[in-house]
Amino acid sequence: MPQSIAITGQGIICAIGANCESVLTSLLKGEKGISHMQYLGSAHKDIPVGEVKMSDNEMKDILGIPNDKDVSRTSLLGAIALSQALTESGITLDKLVGKRVALISGTTVGGMDVTERHFSKMLTERGEAQYVVQHDCGSNTKEIAQLCGINEELITISTACSSALNAIILGTRLLLADKVDIVLAGGSEALSRFHLNGFNSLMILDRNDCRPFDSKRQGLNLGEGAAYVVLQRTADLSSEDLKKPLGYIAGYGNRCDAFHLTATSENGEGAYLAMSDALSMSGIVPPKIDYINAHGTGTPDNDRSESQAILRLFGTSYPPISSTKSFTGHTTSASGSIETVISLLAIRNNFIPANLRWMNHAEECIVPSDGKLNVKLQYVLCNSFGFGGNDSTLILSAEPVALNEIKDSDDVVVSPVQEIINDENLSDIKKYVSPMESRRMSKIMKAAILTSMQALESVGANKPDAIIIGTAYGMLDQGEKILNHIESEGEEGLSPTLFMQSTHNTIAGTLAARFKCHGYNITYSQGEDSWNLALADAKQLIAEGKAQNVLVGLHDYCPEHFRAIFELAGLDSPKKLISRSAIVSKRNLRKEASHA
Repeated sequence: MPQSIAITGQGIICAIGANCESVLTSLLKGEKGISHMQYLGSAHKDIPVGEVKMSDNEMKDILGIPNDKDVSRTSLLGAIALSQALTESGITLDKLVGKRVALISGTTVGGMDVTERHFSKMLTERGEAQYVVQHDCGSNTKEIAQLCGINEELITISTACSSALNAIILGTRLLLADKVDIVLAGGSEALSRFHLNGFNSLMILDRNDCRPFDSKRQGLNLGEGAAYVVLQRTADLSSEDLKKPLGYIAGYGNRCDAFHLTATSENGEGAYLAMSDALSMSGIVPPKIDYINAHGTGTPDNDRSESQAILRLFGTSYPPISSTKSFTGHTTSASGSIETVISLLAIRNNFIPANLRWMNHAEECIVPSDGKLNVKLQYVLCNSFGFGGNDSTLILSAEPVALNEIKDSDDVVVSPVQEIINDENLSDIKKYVSPMESRRMSKIMKAAILTSMQALESVGANKPDAIIIGTAYGMLDQGEKILNHIESEGEEGLSPTLFMQSTHNTIAGTLAARFKCHGYNITYSQGEDSWNLALADAKQLIAEGKAQNVLVGLHDYCPEHFRAIFELAGLDSPKKLISRSAIVSKRNLRKEASHA
């Protein structure tokens, strides 16, 4: 039986407001939140950012947390937004009892601000070493849950700038598959020196306020913030609750550009496929879309690529488009949920947000909207595109949209697992990559490619239809080098290659580019649960009919410095290396391969 997925609550905190009301006011007045940094202790004071106008202690006061408790800024932002969403939905903690509830959160750097504060002393002082537990993304989700009094299933997605939108998409899929009753989905990200200097090394930060889609655009402004929504099946709502939904999910898509870790393809293939999938699922034809909330970072490549994808799909008669990053800055992993909430505000209040500071038409780009009031919005399309070519699209509707239920399938089989737990076992990588390429690769990337190729060969496949990766710590060796550089050499001269290879979804993006796999691409970062989450997602993806074979992996490498920190803290140290890959496929597909 088809189901409608309702959004029954929302919460937001970002550079233009600390709640939905203040964000709405800023949007209607055209008031930007981009300014020079006040709270981030960076040497680059000249770089404008979309900073939340609150100190950590002010946020702690809102949440009732003692000022001397060291909590990551990412968690503080997330807890404030999530609390707002729960309040608006009318869901109290006692109403969660007996319900299957999932908190799905997206982040890239998690508690990096805590790591930065303590990194210099982590190796020498046991009390400082304890803060290493906040370094992984999954711990950030756990901390948000604890601050909000939630003790439910936790899922962390880390796909760079598409993380939060992918969290909402996953929540919708779990509801359609009847795996949960209530979903709390979104993302949170705080500014950090790690993040700021990483983007600065890529030379894509604008020294002025960003101008998405303008011919003279020079880059993005980094921002911070958090937003969460509450998702429920309309069939589970009471007659009274049915009057309250803020909007509905109409369709979604996730694809991979499979082009480059940080650059986008000229024709925007991944973006085009994600938007196409979302429209196909919704049954909505392009002319029915009333507004597009674009990814629109302000970088030359991204704006051109997204524009070309939109033109391919909509032609020159595209709907009004704007990038609200011109208000908030690019909030990276949180951007998808922040812009979802902004789009819901637009639907409920009958307006199209402006694309601030656009003045000059770029031939290769769309012409964005300067804003419009008193306009009815039925369908809004939201884009979020991340490093690694991870492209996601969500379509929101003012009215319920019937979506097909997802049934579990028994016709799924998992191949023998290919595993490496010792870096001495990497010699076979020479079968798949050249010596020159191998020299440039980190150990974990070599291991991931090797086990992935072995898994594909074990089932006689050349490439996967989709790639799902689990990792607790991501590219920890690359992140460590960045932290060491900032600590010892300051905030200049950082290698852009290091930053490009530091995100949790670097492996998934690299594998997609290698295999030219434009299919579904996701990275889970929930500690020891990451592998099982990846396997479960692969099985559901096949049941949905969106893939026939899925490459699933678990990859982590812990360098000696971090292993020593864990030991000093008296904590279980992660394995030095683990690389595990398998192919999840339809049983009949495996039979066909065996008879070929």
